[in-house]
Amino acid sequence: MILDFSFHNPTKIYFGKTALDNLSVELENYGKNILLIYGKGAIKKIGLYDRVLEILKAANKNVIELAGIKPNPAYTQVLEGARLVRENSIDLILAVGGGSTIDCAKAISVSAYCEGDPWEKYWINGEQVTNKIVPVGTILTMPGTASEMNGGSVITNQDKMLKNGRVFSSNVHPKFSVLNPEYTLSVSEYQMASGIFDAMSHLMEQYFSGTDDNTTDYLIEGIMKSLIHSAKIAIKNPCDYEARSNIMWCATLGLNYIAGLSKSQDWEVHMIEHQIGAYTDCTHGAGLAVVSVPYYRYICKYGLDKFVRFAKNVWDIKTEEGSREETAELGIQKLAEFIKELKLPTTLRELGATEEMLPLIADSTVVGGGYKQMNAQDILQVLKNCY
Repeated sequence: MILDFSFHNPTKIYFGKTALDNLSVELENYGKNILLIYGKGAIKKIGLYDRVLEILKAANKNVIELAGIKPNPAYTQVLEGARLVRENSIDLILAVGGGSTIDCAKAISVSAYCEGDPWEKYWINGEQVTNKIVPVGTILTMPGTASEMNGGSVITNQDKMLKNGRVFSSNVHPKFSVLNPEYTLSVSEYQMASGIFDAMSHLMEQYFSGTDDNTTDYLIEGIMKSLIHSAKIAIKNPCDYEARSNIMWCATLGLNYIAGLSKSQDWEVHMIEHQIGAYTDCTHGAGLAVVSVPYYRYICKYGLDKFVRFAKNVWDIKTEEGSREETAELGIQKLAEFIKELKLPTTLRELGATEEMLPLIADSTVVGGGYKQMNAQDILQVLKNCY
């Protein structure tokens, strides 16, 4: 392990079928005014909304609601939430939903008392948060992003055609998160698959970097194998509680920063997808599925040893025949087959992208990379390979 690191994650996790029982205990730590935010109403269909309101009322809380958070949360929604926080002296933001809702909650928490434009200050300039931060708690219904246990917040500014992510410091992390795998059973198979691949992509973004013998790589391989195994079970039987619980915890481990320790990391697949999402409003996990295979084929020769290892240690490819390049390609092919098993899209056309969008997406993508430092021309070529 070459890179020094420090690690701190302050989020308290309650996991399992009785996890929600702990909400009333957590509420004792906060004042009277709660901002409850959620998506399009799926939590009402499964009875979770009523249960949460019951707990809040029993705790004598005053509840203000912000509903309809989009799958790609909009900056306009962040500003609306920030207004509600200020006008109602909110003591706790309680996000009930998936990563989009939780990302939006964290964005609201840092924006409510920001002097100036939060977008420019935090998502463009990357400034540290010095203003008051409103605490966030979460109840997760769709795993994938690990937003329930990190400081990430990805927001879309539709006026500027930008989808930007910001990783805030630990004081922006959710204070507590409730993870009951039963709540994930209500999401569609497409949403489930998108969440699974988002988690897989997080792991690969961290894995495909570095050439040292790093304990973290062994950890990532184990999580990827568990995720793939449970995903295959869940595809056949979406109501398998054990598989869905393993998927949920794999997703959290994928980006609660454990899997990134002492890793230089990549993240260019995410950077490309963010701009695809800005132009098409596609589901995040689906966009990642489209980009991943062409991107990894494009950079494979620059990190060949790791791609060979990926083939052997993650996909159990045993062949001793053929070249190292052929072995690496077999691993990438297994990844492509996994995406098809998840029934996720494999082309930009399926996401609604047009050929005219490709240069615009490439030119607006944040450039970086792991084994290869990308530029706009590289990204355009990857996009053409995705199209």
